[in-house]
Amino acid sequence: GERQRISIARAMLKDAPIVLLDEPTASLDALNDRAVRTALAALVRGKTVLVVAHRLATIQAADQILVVDDGRIVQRGSHEELIGQEGGRYRRLWLDRERASRWRLGPTGAAGPAP
Repeated sequence: GERQRISIARAMLKDAPIVLLDEPTASLDALNDRAVRTALAALVRGKTVLVVAHRLATIQAADQILVVDDGRIVQRGSHEELIGQEGGRYRRLWLDRERASRWRLGPTGAAGPAP
């Protein structure tokens, strides 16, 4: 998390009009993930920002999301637009993430939806 925060601080100091972020929240724990996303929100105001991300929460607030599958752009739109597309790749990924977030390990190690 420290490297990501330093990179974001450098980008803020440089005040570049275009910012490229490649997996800015990769391999962060929940606390650092939240801190980095908060810092990113401040960084992106008034700038053109390109973000490469696998974590959907990282790009949820983007004006425009491009979904790339096998090297091709297969969907484009805001989070709300993409969630509304029945059968769309982004919607499937989002719903899978939502379902996975409700799973917990039980005392015996058995996994299942949280009660």
